[in-house]
Amino acid sequence: MLKMLDGLRVLDLSRVLAGPWAGQMLADYGADVIKVERPGSGDDTRAWGPPWWGEGDGRTASYFLCANRGKRSIAIDMADSAGAELVRTLAREADVLIENYKVGQLARYGLGWDDIHAINPRLVYCSITGYGQDGPRAQAPGYDFAVQAAGGLMSVTGEPAEVPGSQPQKVGVAVADLFTAVYAVTAIQAALLERHRTGVGRRVDAALLDTQVAMLANQGSAYLATGRPPRRMGNAHPSIVPYQVFATADGHMVLAVGNDLQFRRFCELLQQPDWAADPRFASNAARVQHRGDLVGLIAARLTERSTADWVALLEPGLVPCAPILDVQGVFESEQVQARGMQVEVGGVPLVAQPMRLDGERPLSDRAPPQLDGDGDAIRAALAAGRCWP
Repeated sequence: MLKMLDGLRVLDLSRVLAGPWAGQMLADYGADVIKVERPGSGDDTRAWGPPWWGEGDGRTASYFLCANRGKRSIAIDMADSAGAELVRTLAREADVLIENYKVGQLARYGLGWDDIHAINPRLVYCSITGYGQDGPRAQAPGYDFAVQAAGGLMSVTGEPAEVPGSQPQKVGVAVADLFTAVYAVTAIQAALLERHRTGVGRRVDAALLDTQVAMLANQGSAYLATGRPPRRMGNAHPSIVPYQVFATADGHMVLAVGNDLQFRRFCELLQQPDWAADPRFASNAARVQHRGDLVGLIAARLTERSTADWVALLEPGLVPCAPILDVQGVFESEQVQARGMQVEVGGVPLVAQPMRLDGERPLSDRAPPQLDGDGDAIRAALAAGRCWP
């Protein structure tokens, strides 16, 4: 196991996805992460099943498993004065604290930024909320689905408005949560680097809404440049053609032609060189202008053969394309297996951390914890005068 963050102490007060995902990322890089959970029930996602892993009273929702590898668990009632003091004791020697409570809620327990900063000015305190620490919606509950709506993502996701029955769509995974976690970890790391110079930690204010707006990327930039909001285009790309899903003889595939050279190769492989010579299609700008004409020609041609046939023809010719796999197909694919993206930690099947460093993949060897599974050991260490076990 790579332990690049060996010695870093992280107190994870978060639950559900964004905060726990950030804590898991730090654990995979070697940090010692203690997860504080509500007595009796723990993190909400422990009960978000089916599907489950395990049986009987020891079963845990697979949702919880995805975001809590590498952590130790202790159950503490932070609303109780003794519980809050126990958290403060842990925070005194921690390097990072991650929380995703409503704005101001932890301050009522004496666990807010000002409280913790006063007893440990070196600590980096990361607060993850739906809408941030200020502004008129700061107190609104922030779930990923709502933020995908309020942050513009759903307005550019789904079939075009003119398609009968179409409506805005959310993404199939909680991308606002996950991106916020990744942004939060980069900010935490930056604050830790600064702390080496200054000796003082910072407060990280990570908002799902802010992250979602940043994630609009080229769509947000297009609006700012033109004043025209982008619209839903289904699987088509607003600025590149052909770059979308096409039906084949036995299913569907993605064609992602990113430049004029790739388009010429595509036309040659389809034995349609006249398409590349046609002024309507010779450049990407022209193809975008004449999108309907070209897409109709390609759609008719691609239905003549299977997805596998087309991928076998186009991919060796350096034309970007792919079959559309379900999740089972993903984990059975040769490339995903070759990359080792399915792992087992403590007997639990999990998805691997995606980064490699010098050929090694950071991955904690500690399975997701049972609720309060490490509580006795942590409390005993604190009773013995060791602020952090």
